[in-house]
Amino acid sequence: MSHSPLVTDADIAAEGLKPNEYDEIVRRLGRHPNRAELGMFGVMWSEHCCYKNSRPLLKQFPTQGERVLVGPGENAGVVDLGDGLRLAFKIESHNHPSAIEPFQGAATGVGGILRDIFTMGARPIALLNALRFGDLKEAKTQQLIKGVVAGIAHYGNCVGVPTVGGEVYFDPSYRGNPLVNAMALGLMETPEIVKSGASGVGNPVLYVGSTTGRDGMGGASFASAELTDDSMGDRPAVQVGDPFLEKCLIEACLEAFQSGAVVAAQDMGAAGLTCSTAEMAAKGGVGIELDLDKVPVREQGMVPYEFLLSESQERMLFVAAKGREEELLAIFHRWGLQGVVVGHVIAEPVVRVLYRGEVAAEVPARALAEDTPLYTRECLPAPPAYVQQARQWQPEQLALPSQSWSHVLLTLLSTPSLASKAWVYRQYDHEVQNNTLVFPGDADAAVIRLRGTHKGIAATVDCPSRYVYLDPYEGGKAAVAEAARNLSCVGADPLAVTDNLNFGSPETPVGYWQLAEACRGLADACRAFNTPVTGGNVSLYNETIDSTGQPQPIYPTPVVGMVGLIPDLARVVGQGWQTSGDLIYLLGLPLTTPLSDPRVTLGGSEYLAQLHGCVAGCPPQIDLHLEQQVQAACRYGIHQGWLASAHDLSEGGLAVALAECCLSGQRGASIQLPEGIYPRWDAVLFGEGGARILVSVTPAQQVLWEAYLSEHLPDYWTRLGIVNAQGTELCIDTCDNCTLIKVTMEELTAAWRSPLPTYLD
Repeated sequence: MSHSPLVTDADIAAEGLKPNEYDEIVRRLGRHPNRAELGMFGVMWSEHCCYKNSRPLLKQFPTQGERVLVGPGENAGVVDLGDGLRLAFKIESHNHPSAIEPFQGAATGVGGILRDIFTMGARPIALLNALRFGDLKEAKTQQLIKGVVAGIAHYGNCVGVPTVGGEVYFDPSYRGNPLVNAMALGLMETPEIVKSGASGVGNPVLYVGSTTGRDGMGGASFASAELTDDSMGDRPAVQVGDPFLEKCLIEACLEAFQSGAVVAAQDMGAAGLTCSTAEMAAKGGVGIELDLDKVPVREQGMVPYEFLLSESQERMLFVAAKGREEELLAIFHRWGLQGVVVGHVIAEPVVRVLYRGEVAAEVPARALAEDTPLYTRECLPAPPAYVQQARQWQPEQLALPSQSWSHVLLTLLSTPSLASKAWVYRQYDHEVQNNTLVFPGDADAAVIRLRGTHKGIAATVDCPSRYVYLDPYEGGKAAVAEAARNLSCVGADPLAVTDNLNFGSPETPVGYWQLAEACRGLADACRAFNTPVTGGNVSLYNETIDSTGQPQPIYPTPVVGMVGLIPDLARVVGQGWQTSGDLIYLLGLPLTTPLSDPRVTLGGSEYLAQLHGCVAGCPPQIDLHLEQQVQAACRYGIHQGWLASAHDLSEGGLAVALAECCLSGQRGASIQLPEGIYPRWDAVLFGEGGARILVSVTPAQQVLWEAYLSEHLPDYWTRLGIVNAQGTELCIDTCDNCTLIKVTMEELTAAWRSPLPTYLD
């Protein structure tokens, strides 16, 4: 192995490294790296792998709790569900690959998150996704969403894991940089949780799964840079997946783990062989010697650089107990998979790579996986100019629309972000495995039964990205509060969080301020809800360099994936009205709340953006204590069997939430606002915030329900109206019988169902 400088400044830049980082590599090695070693440092020191800009901010997240069995640092978090059941779950992004090659980018995002789950020894039981695209009217957006949804459907459907929930939003800020975040859940099948730290000097290292090719070359570095007009040339950085092979890999891995012969396991995701060897060695405080000549290949003539940076899919690396390797290899061969011994654990804490009998690379494991660069940046002392300007907006400046409130409601329902997502989720198999209790679109969260028990798991993904743009701190709190609210609306007790932090460049003062403030909000809210963060993903540099060379970042989008435990599956409700005559209640801030109260506002609302073309104002301030009170009341009502339905108020406020309950249950509702002094009507009908939930209750439970509310939620509940028969109207009247909104079920359905099929079919 040569110790002379073999790389140029262009090579260094091509690996995503900065000059000072290269100097640090030379210092640590005591020599110049060769080409393969430079590539190893390039991927492992990328933001995607080492979180060099975000790690200091992540330390403020609460990560421990009485149910947390595994927190950040492993392939997935694990929580204790009781009765011997343990749930593994995690969310990750595949944004840049999906922007370049939507089908394979999204498909391999699903495959990657599934591997994180079953690498822990858990059988995958559910998938969710959070998607963001640009303007649906644009042909590019239509192409992207078709490809992404098809890719998710292809991989999830073929591998046999149901896609049970998610969210889809459209905004021009995502025009050149869509977001594709995939979340997976799995139930532990092994007595011991499988960890990734290598141990046992002399233990063999096994390569299992698929072969290695040149696909996905340098994907981690690619994911840590802005997208430009030249990014289409980075298609080799997009991986190609095989869900049928992954299905076999799931079964083979779980069988292998059950044998007790596996000491440690790591999937080959970002940075492939480099990441898996370095992380396993560093976490175990040992080294790994890897012989590339033994790696199964699908292409001829590959050199060490290509072997080490390939991100070919469906591959795993095991450390096996010495003497039991043949037993493990036989399992993988029986499933039609590759399985070979490619190396062994060594005492010297290095990753040593052999090729054609010579050392092709030798790097300290910790230098790649643990002791990586860390940038502590100064946060702006005051909000940036765009936020200060947005905060000058006041609702009094807003002219009332010329059209009727009924027309405004129908207009909002027909915007792609609020319209029906049936076009998306009907492509997903959400019933495979036969454990999906609540189907997509029927409730505020997905619900999965835990076989052999009366309990269930609820899961959701949420992020009000416009709020985060206008106020990252409050927006971060809102993401957690909304996720917890959605779980509460199906009767689930929130347990824990996995997050996906999608932001622009942290190297700009505004970008770093957004990231820092959002993390602070997430941390405060997670502490308030007692939902520790068990892991997740950071995806930075989500911005497009336009033709003038200016970066166009996305809205800061910290997606919160939250899981909750349902104590009794017999007591689960959806969002739709169930029975004519049921009483409708609003929990949370009353509708008479004045505009001076910052907890409910038109600032940052869907109404302001869609009807007035304005993104301004202060988004709602999140009252964490009130959120806890309201959510606890909702859960208690569900657990007692009092509530027939529950649905939170989010984008579009009261009127949109009422319409969604009507659409889901195909029943109308008569709403009469109680007496009181109201602010302007658009704030009443379409204002957002206020920790609000709509519930319906059978008349037989009215006395018990209202007595409970009077004791536990005084001043924060309102009886609004009554559920009507199927196919009837939604009517919202003032206290003096003046009709504000009157729309038929046919009008609601037509407005809500048509947008996505209109543009995509």
